[in-house]
Amino acid sequence: MTPTDTNHGPLVDAKAQLAEAVAHLGCEAGVHRMLATSRREMAVSVPLRRDDGSTAVYEGFRVQHNFSRGPAKGGLRFSTAVDLDEVRALAMWMTWKCALVNLPYGGAKGGVAIEPRDHSQAELERVTRRYTSEILPIIGPEIDIPAPDVGTDEQTMAWIMDTYSASVGHTVPGVVTGKPISLGGSLGRATATSRGVAHIALMAMSLRGIDPEGATAAIQGFGKVGRGAARFLADAGVRVQAISDVDGAVWSDEGLDVQRLGAHADETGSVADFDGAEQIDPASLVTLDVDVLVPAAVEGVITAANADRVRASIIVEGANGPTTAGADAILAETDVLIVPDILANAGGVIVSYFEWAQANQAYQWTERQVKDRLEERLTRAWHDVVEYSGVHHMSYRQAATALAVRRVIEAHELRGLYP
Repeated sequence: MTPTDTNHGPLVDAKAQLAEAVAHLGCEAGVHRMLATSRREMAVSVPLRRDDGSTAVYEGFRVQHNFSRGPAKGGLRFSTAVDLDEVRALAMWMTWKCALVNLPYGGAKGGVAIEPRDHSQAELERVTRRYTSEILPIIGPEIDIPAPDVGTDEQTMAWIMDTYSASVGHTVPGVVTGKPISLGGSLGRATATSRGVAHIALMAMSLRGIDPEGATAAIQGFGKVGRGAARFLADAGVRVQAISDVDGAVWSDEGLDVQRLGAHADETGSVADFDGAEQIDPASLVTLDVDVLVPAAVEGVITAANADRVRASIIVEGANGPTTAGADAILAETDVLIVPDILANAGGVIVSYFEWAQANQAYQWTERQVKDRLEERLTRAWHDVVEYSGVHHMSYRQAATALAVRRVIEAHELRGLYP
């Protein structure tokens, strides 16, 4: 029977992955229930006084999935797709991601159901500050540390830091990561996720015997992750043949000029209508005949409906949850190597941890130190997953999740259950 994505959603997939890991590890039912349930959730109303004097109201959320290994860590996204179940799933994946790369964090995630492009900078500042004031009781440098995600950036983090600092009466750089450098941000943080995606992609190519010189890639998404990944892969000799964003997609057999495409996107707001390439249907990008496919936009883009048309030999998940459970089953039958999100895009949270450590030390590392330590942690995690996968005859997603869940369970059991 062909797998389907009936009742699909990111939380369904996240819980299914957890259930599979728990069954493999032989955990008791109580531990499974604990790991499947968020430790703390907050839903808030976020009223906004718009520039024209009218009032709008948006929904906001912050979910903290687990604290066994340390304070919660996770991004904040501004998107109309945000809902509580999506945030729950993303928070759970953050727990596994932090454990997999051995960071002293649990997972969290937050979001406001708003379209940033429909609002002025002043309105976005007011939304950010109001949302921050609403979740203030449950965030802090030793409680929960937000970071940028879809629809947010370093300016958003600066507003959160200032709002939090004003509330406690002194400057607290460690309350967020992904801040501007001048406010205590880490060198190398802006490109960390992209650099990590490219580093993992190159290791996956090596494993498959693919020479980067002459290899081809397609990248879905040209935002914070996809744009940098395209540049780093092109610098390594990979021909980046196709790139898409929310408004269009472009393709060139000879490889796109990523720098020129970036300048075009900066000027027009999209990769669409770039004169150095052919315009293609954005939905077709994931089915192009390339060596490496990098879905770096949103979750649920490779599904049971299109997985049988995927021709890439390697998928490196730059986004969170881009491949559904139904698609996973289909791709396993065609020997597609999928590097799961909790490993592939962990570069951002690794350097967020470095930024948090620097804030706690009041000391700044060099960009070379950040880059070397990032690649060291990712390489170690990559080899852990490859080895576990080989020993237990599991996919890389199964191996990565099982490794991460085991580490969280170990921390939970060592701490015990209070009272």
